[in-house]
Formats: sequence, structure tokens, C-alpha cells
Amino acid sequence: MKRTGLLVTLGIVVILGFWGCNGYNGLVTADQDVKKVWSNVETNYQRRTDLYSSVIKTIEGSANFEKSTLKDVIEARSKATSITVDINDPKSLEAYQNAQAQLQGSFSRLMAVAEAYPDLKTTKSFQDFQTQIEGTENRINVARQDYNKSVEGYNLKVKRFPRSILASLFGFKEKAFYKADAGTEKAPDIKFDIK
Repeated sequence: MKRTGLLVTLGIVVILGFWGCNGYNGLVTADQDVKKVWSNVETNYQRRTDLYSSVIKTIEGSANFEKSTLKDVIEARSKATSITVDINDPKSLEAYQNAQAQLQGSFSRLMAVAEAYPDLKTTKSFQDFQTQIEGTENRINVARQDYNKSVEGYNLKVKRFPRSILASLFGFKEKAFYKADAGTEKAPDIKFDIK
């Protein structure tokens, strides 16, 4: 009788140990996946920043170009590239996202001003930029979606019972999603002034 109780207890300990190791390893795997996917997001933003840098050099060489608009882009680029993201800190992710949105906004204003410079629009580097930036923006969008999907899988592992017990024991916390830029939830007000 005593031996049977010992075997049952030992069996329960082995099962719990196996479950604990498996659960912990699942959390570690999900955490590493989120980090890898976030790295893809950063890589695509870096590609965009590099493209912006090359076209900025082209624009800087253009005589009489509006220097204040160009200066805004250079400052926004500097801010966007100086932020280090900790994907475990939602405020860090939000700051990065805001800086990227500011960079994109200031660059859009720069492109609008560039329309007034026909000589600039015909340069090969400017034309190459316009071709490459569209693909880069699509890559960024896909990378952000992949990141959110990875975060969703991770967060489900962290929050679902009984794995949530292991997550709290080992310090695995819910991660923030990449959110849409502020104001994008509103449909644009488009007016056609056709007469």
C-alpha cells in the first residue's frame, strides 16, 4: 500500500514536471518568435529610412529647394532612428510608432513640395525612390501584421490557464500590439470639385 502511494505521488510529480517544462519552453519559444518578428519590423523601417536618406541627398542637391521642409524631415528622421524599442514596454513601442508616424508625415509634406520641382522629379534617383518606397511601405505593413499575429499567439499563451501560472512564476508578461496611427480610424474627407 505504501509503495503504491509512493508510485502515484512520483507519477504525479513526473507529469507536473513534464507539463511545467513543456509550458515553460512554449512560453520561451513564443517570446523568441515575437522578438524575431519585431526585428523584421525594424528591418523594414530601416529600409524606409535608408530610402528617405538617399532621396534627401538628391533633394539637398537641388538648388532653391525649400530648406525648412527639408530640415523638418531631417529632424524627424533623426528622432525616429534614435528611439530604442523594448517590446516588453508598451510606452517604448508607442514612442517608436509616434516617431515613425512623424517621419512619414514630414516626408509626405516634402514629397508634396517636390512636386513643384520638375527637374528634381526627372532625376533617376528620385524616380528609383518612388518605385522602391511603395514596395517598402507594403513590406512595413505586412511586417506589422506579422508582429501583431505573433504577439497575439504569445499573449494567449501568457493569459490562458493553466499556463498563466507558469507565466507569472517566470515573469512572462503580456506584450503590446502595434496600433494604427492616431486618426487613421476616420475615413478621409474627400471632396471632388468637378464642374
